[in-house]
Amino acid sequence: MQTKYKITPHLWFDKEAPEAAKFYCAIFPNSKIKNITTINNTPSGDCDIVSFDLSGHPFMSISAGPLFRFNPSVSFMVNFDPSKDPKAQEHLDGIWEKLSEGGTALMPLGEYPFSKRYGWIQDKYGLSWQLILSNPGGEERPFIVPSLLFTENRSGKAEEASEFYISVFRDAKRGSLHRYPAGMEPDKEGTVMFTDFMIENQWFAAMDSAREHGFVFNEAVSLMIN
Repeated sequence: MQTKYKITPHLWFDKEAPEAAKFYCAIFPNSKIKNITTINNTPSGDCDIVSFDLSGHPFMSISAGPLFRFNPSVSFMVNFDPSKDPKAQEHLDGIWEKLSEGGTALMPLGEYPFSKRYGWIQDKYGLSWQLILSNPGGEERPFIVPSLLFTENRSGKAEEASEFYISVFRDAKRGSLHRYPAGMEPDKEGTVMFTDFMIENQWFAAMDSAREHGFVFNEAVSLMIN
């Protein structure tokens, strides 16, 4: 799937932006660091600004002090499509193993009702990734899709927020939408178990979770619009 990216995830690190970018580029295929620039004498000291591509998806990052910490409210779904890659599960397992070094499994790698192979991992830098063996019969999605988890007092807002983004940006549409059924408390019936949506020809995902997580969105991950 060829995409001209207009919206770029921006990652805030304490001091590790160049190190983390090198780590991710060594893990994901067809990845590269495009530029590293150091800005001296900012209020946070010397700041490294890094731009890099992971499997064709652009990212930017900055080392600007310990002001914000990553949490799973924003993660990155990585879709392994067996219809395109006969070794999709093998490649999924390999990336999982590398991301697990010093990391923490939030949902262990295994079989789930929605996928034969899936896991949610928080890597050693705190960034979260959802690795999934996608349904080869489903509609095509990019390899990497940013995902938003609406928790705490934002829980139940995933549909409203995604509708808002669809209304604001061009080249936008809803993809799939799956709601929580009755009997899955504390998640309220009818709220969003999973949805994805396109804005500016880029795919994003969103979910509600009414469970106690202790985190919400913060400035550690933002979206830069060019």
